[in-house]
Amino acid sequence: MITGPVAAIPSMGLAALAPLAGAQTLALPPAGATSFPKLLADGAQKVSDDAFNADRLVHAFALSDAVPVHQVTYALEQAHLSLSLMMQVRNHLVEAYQQMMNMQI
Repeated sequence: MITGPVAAIPSMGLAALAPLAGAQTLALPPAGATSFPKLLADGAQKVSDDAFNADRLVHAFALSDAVPVHQVTYALEQAHLSLSLMMQVRNHLVEAYQQMMNMQI
């Protein structure tokens, strides 16, 4: 006979596990899904493209008046925001890695 606080817990048997039988399990992503490294590489390429576009517009603006100043300003700000977002993602990834490495096994 079980005594103490454990005795107050009702015995449910295997019937309590029945709702878990229909629970979803982790599955592999579908074949067309984008992988995490691919997402990071695409994001880095987008940041690089934004910086290249802003640089190209600055050069075009310096050489002629064909490019409006607001377009140059917009491209520079977009490149700045893209780079800032990429740095924040990098910081969070580094922090997550450090937390995982500090976990006790």
